[in-house]
This record gives sequence, C-alpha cells and structure tokens, in this order.
Amino acid sequence: MKFRITTRQIAFSGILAAVYAAVTIATASFAYGPIQFRIAEALAVLCCFEPTAVIGITLGCFIANIFSTVGPLDMAVGTLATLIAALCMVRWRKPWQMILPNVIANGIFIGLLIAFYATAEASEHFLTVFAVSGLEVAFGELVVMVVLGLPLWYYLDRTQVLKKLNFQ
Repeated sequence: MKFRITTRQIAFSGILAAVYAAVTIATASFAYGPIQFRIAEALAVLCCFEPTAVIGITLGCFIANIFSTVGPLDMAVGTLATLIAALCMVRWRKPWQMILPNVIANGIFIGLLIAFYATAEASEHFLTVFAVSGLEVAFGELVVMVVLGLPLWYYLDRTQVLKKLNFQ
C-alpha cells in the first residue's frame, strides 16, 4: 500500500500548525495551566475529515508548547497527548465519539504532568493531585470540544468543504 501526501495536504498541515500555535499563544492566559481552555484544540476535528491534519495539529501543539510555563517536558508530553488524540480522531468519525480522545488523552497526560510538577517534594499526594488536575484539564477539553469542536464538525460535515477543496 502506497501512502502519498500531496502538496496541498502539506500546505494545509502547515497552515493548520500555524493557526493552532498562533491561537494558543494569543490566548495563553487560559490556554495553559491546570484548568485550560485551549481553543485551538477544536481544530482537531479536522482529523476526522482529513487524516493528514494530524501532522498540522501535532506540529502546532509542539510549537505552542514551546511557550508553555512548564517547558521542554510539556513539549514532549503535551504533544504526545495531542498526537494520540488526533490519531484516534482519524478512526472515530461520529460527533459524540470524536470529542472523547481529546478529553481523555489530555486529562491523563497533562494531569500527570501537572501532578509531577506539583508534587515534586510531596509524593504522597501524587494520586490526589493527578486526579484533580486530570479532571480539571479534561473539563476544559470537554468544554472546548462541545462548544467549538462539535459545531465545527457539523459545519464541515454538512458543507463538505474539504471535499470541495479536493482533500478527500
């Protein structure tokens, strides 16, 4: 089986990465932290329609995480969470299914990251901090995906705009 990426898909991924990073950095006051509303995560629904969007979403997340207050560990862990969620979204095309990967992956990975930093000296509270942080991050992801992601998904599905642009 040959896997071929067109120039159009590469350009789309680059633009998507730039938009994701720019939106996240512009909304940094609520895009980073324990309770985060990363508006750019709504763009992940594009992975349901165009699998190569995984590249753009992942690269955009990596670039945005360069500006995170957590630093290099967030660049690795946060980007991994986004990659896993985006890859799952390629397979799950129903609206109620496609919000779950973002909510679960970010809740777990970012919750662990926050708990790791918050309990560096008091490891006996790690599980409590992880549970609370994971739920806070998952809540923020759920809000963004329901308020912005689902309407974007319905719009893209109804208008078939990506098909009209010859992506599919």
